[in-house]
Amino acid sequence: MTKLSQLRTADDLRREDLADDQVNAEHIRTALARAVAMRVLAYRVEHGLSQTALARQLDMQQPAVARLEAGDHEPTFSTLERLARGLGIEFHIDITPESSGLRESA
Repeated sequence: MTKLSQLRTADDLRREDLADDQVNAEHIRTALARAVAMRVLAYRVEHGLSQTALARQLDMQQPAVARLEAGDHEPTFSTLERLARGLGIEFHIDITPESSGLRESA
């Protein structure tokens, strides 16, 4: 039986995964989608909404909310605008030669 002290942490596993060039490239490619997913999910949890209720609030279908929360696909600018208007939240996107991503509001 493995001892608790021998188990690797989530950070250890993530570091190992990101050492793989292909995994790291995909991680970078999906950074914006994952950041948006976390914002949408946090909003939904903070407001005690189901995906269906949030979809109604945004005039979307529930599967679209599920896809956003999965963070697998980069949202379009029109989707970001719909989220900003429907949820009253801001998105600040930084696009640089090195990376792109969502930054927290100042």
